Amino acid sequence: MSAPKPSIPQGTRDFGPAVVARRNYIFGVIRRTFEKFGYAPLETPTIENLSVLTGKYGEEGDQLLFKVLNSGNFLKKQKGDVIKDQVTPDDLQAGPRAVLPKIAEKGLRYDLTVPFARYVVMNRGTLTFPFKRYQIQPVWRADRPQRGRYREFYQCDADVVGTDSLLCEAEIVLMMCEVLNGIGLTDFTIKINHRRVLGAIYQALGGEGTETDLFTAIDKLDKIGREGVEKELAERGFSVDATDKLFALLGVEGSFEEKLERLLAGFVTAGVDADNATADGYKGLQDLRRVQEYLQEFGFAQFDHLDFDVTLARGLSYYTGCIFEIKINNVNMGSVSGGGRYDNLTGAFGLPGVSGVGFSFGVDRLYDCLEELNLFPAAVATTTRCLVANFDADAERAVLPVLRQLREAGVASELYPEPGKLARQFKYADAKGIPFVLLQGSEERAAGQFKLKTLSTGEERVLSLEQVLTELAV
Repeated sequence: MSAPKPSIPQGTRDFGPAVVARRNYIFGVIRRTFEKFGYAPLETPTIENLSVLTGKYGEEGDQLLFKVLNSGNFLKKQKGDVIKDQVTPDDLQAGPRAVLPKIAEKGLRYDLTVPFARYVVMNRGTLTFPFKRYQIQPVWRADRPQRGRYREFYQCDADVVGTDSLLCEAEIVLMMCEVLNGIGLTDFTIKINHRRVLGAIYQALGGEGTETDLFTAIDKLDKIGREGVEKELAERGFSVDATDKLFALLGVEGSFEEKLERLLAGFVTAGVDADNATADGYKGLQDLRRVQEYLQEFGFAQFDHLDFDVTLARGLSYYTGCIFEIKINNVNMGSVSGGGRYDNLTGAFGLPGVSGVGFSFGVDRLYDCLEELNLFPAAVATTTRCLVANFDADAERAVLPVLRQLREAGVASELYPEPGKLARQFKYADAKGIPFVLLQGSEERAAGQFKLKTLSTGEERVLSLEQVLTELAV
C-alpha cells in the first residue's frame, strides 16, 4: 500500500523562506511603528477557555470558533471506583449546546482583543494605566476559505485601555498611515465612523425593526447596493419611509467637516435632539470632530486619505465609540485593518468601567496587496548577501577566517559547502537571489586579494579583504 499523499488543512498555508522574509518585512514595519508610539509587546496563549471566547463575537462569531476536544476519554469520567458516562443520552437528545461543554472546554483564539481584555482583568493589580500593548500572533476562524480569507492567519493588534481620551483615536489614524506609507501603499482610504452616530440614525428612523438588523444591512451596502439593502430592510420590518430617511442620512457628501455639519443638520430635521449633549448622534459627531482637531494639531497632512463614512458599521457586538477600517483602493481586496473603541469589553470579565480602543492589521491581506502591486523591495527576500566560492580543500581552509570576518562585519554570508564547479555555485547563488559571490583562487590567495562578482551585472572587481568588507557592509 502506498503512503498517503501529504496535505495541510484547507484554509492554512506553508510559507517558504522567500515568503517568510517578505512577511517579516511587513511585521518589522508594523512593530517599529507600534513601538514608536509607546506600545509594548504582549503574547497570550494559543488556546483560551471557551468561557472567555464565547459571547464576545455575536452568534455568527461563536459558530466560527475552533473548539479543542478535551484530552483523554471525555465520554466517561472517573468518580471514586465508579466510571460514569459524562455525555448522557439526555445530552445527546438536547443537541450540541448540551454536549459541547462536556467534550470541549477550550478553543483556539478567534482574535487578539478578547484575550487582551482577559489579560488586563487578570493582571490589573500589576499594570500601569493607561496600558498600551501590541500583539502579533496567529488567530483561527472556522470560516469558508477564499482569497484574502484564511482559517489561520496573523493579526497585528495595538490597543490602549484605561483612558477615554480621543487622542488615542487620532494616534491610531497616524499609525495606520505610517505603516501603509512604510510598506509603499499610497492609494488607500481610512474610513472612520462612530457607533453613536449609527445609534442616532436608528433613532431618526423612529425605532422600527432592531438596531442590529439596521446596522447589519448598512454594513452590506458596498456589497449588495442600495436595492439589496432596501429589500433586506423591508424583510426585517422597516417601512419605505424609514428607508428613504436612512439613505438621506447615509448620502451626505463633502469633506470630513462638511459631512459632520450636514449629518448634524439631518438629525435635527429627522427629530434627533441635537441640543442635548448626551444625544447619541451629537456625542458621536463631537467625538469625530475632536479626532479631526487632534490630527490638525499634529500637523497631519493626509486628510485626503481619511473618510468619515456613515455606512461603516463593524464590530457590532462590542464597539461603542469610534470605529475604523482601511481599504486599499487599487486592489480588489476587503479591508486590511479595522478597529474601534470598546467601553464594555473588560466588564464581561468582571472589570467594568475600563475603556479601551485599538485596531488590527491583517498581515496576510497586506501581503497579497503588496504582491499584486509588486511593491516588495527586491532585497527583502534575500537572506544571504554574499556566497564565498569553494574551489578545493586548500581554498576552503583559507576562506573560513574570511567567512568569519564577513559575518562579524554584519554581512550575511555562506560558504558553498562542497568544492565544485563554479558554474554550479553561481547557479546556486542566482537561484537564492544572492547578489555577490566572493572568489579566491590560488592566484588571488598568493596576492592577498579577492574577486567580488556582482551577479546582476556580471562585473568582477579585484579587491583587498578590507575593501570587500567595506563594499558589502553597506
